[in-house]
Amino acid sequence: MNFDLSDEQKMLAEQARGLLAERSPPARLRQLIGEGAELDAPLWRELGEMGFLGAAIAEAHGGLGLTALDLAVISLELGRANACLPFFSSVVLAGGALSACGSAAQQAAWLPGIASGEKIGTFAYAEGPADWRAALPATTFAATSGNEGRITGTKSPVADGGVAGFAVVLVNAGGAQAFALVDLDQPEVSRTRLDSFDQLRGHHAISFAGAKAELLAGDADTLARLLDQAAVQAAFEAVGGAQACLTMAREYALDRQIFGRSLASYQAIKHRLADIAVAIELALSNAYYAGWAAQNAPDELPAAAAAARLTALAAFKNAARENIQVHGGIGYTFEANCHFYYRRERTLALSLGGREVWADRLIAHSA
Repeated sequence: MNFDLSDEQKMLAEQARGLLAERSPPARLRQLIGEGAELDAPLWRELGEMGFLGAAIAEAHGGLGLTALDLAVISLELGRANACLPFFSSVVLAGGALSACGSAAQQAAWLPGIASGEKIGTFAYAEGPADWRAALPATTFAATSGNEGRITGTKSPVADGGVAGFAVVLVNAGGAQAFALVDLDQPEVSRTRLDSFDQLRGHHAISFAGAKAELLAGDADTLARLLDQAAVQAAFEAVGGAQACLTMAREYALDRQIFGRSLASYQAIKHRLADIAVAIELALSNAYYAGWAAQNAPDELPAAAAAARLTALAAFKNAARENIQVHGGIGYTFEANCHFYYRRERTLALSLGGREVWADRLIAHSA
């Protein structure tokens, strides 16, 4: 396979990068934090108008019907900008679940809204520190008629749970893992905002007290495929963040003068930046392969997605921390931009399961 983007994908990347650089600069991020906002609403509407939110949604439902690698181009640029948007929760997870196992009626009801940005979804899977992959959820679904029923329980933390209008919820339906589609605008649903380390990606606890819900045609195998596909997008987001950290550290090192010399002229700084660059290239290669596998080789996706996630998280962790070190004392301040990426790196490292979960998955599928 070719570990590079096509001309069309490069054009898509340039469009996304230009828009995000203009609409979501660091000053805008600080403004959103100061306002306590969990969504950059004007930017979200603009992304919907330009078709970015419907990139992976079928054309029949108002999307563009693009590939996983096309979607990954957007994920990478969003990671580079560190934008305050529920793209991963709504488009990748909720939209991915509906596309994979929603009925024709469910898809017609929700996917066009996701593509336009008028409807925001989230994927509620965690219930505190419990191993949600292996154990049956404590949140239960009780059928009332057909695939309709009511759910009871609490999901926490739920990324972007404060701005979402609906959720795909991992539930226990008759002793098996299943997906329930829940409109969050009903009196039987309550939300509690949590303190988020990443101030630009809010988290909530969402409680259901007999809320109306519909089952999707998904099971444990569907969950595994959905998470593998999501891990590919998260890997590209992490790579984008790592690339932004490298650029930031390099530019600061070139500009900063110490004892009459550029900071970048010191060998120790050169080695730090080179190590960041090497780790990013490794992660990007794995991410490209995983994006290709998601579209062309589903049997290879579990191992490819795990490798992409592990190497991308490692690259982002190194880049985010070294970026602070290169900046020196100012790197620890709110006025510097380093903390945006450090906070996002810490948050991404714990989403979809931590490193140990994906290391086990890589081992299990590499035999």
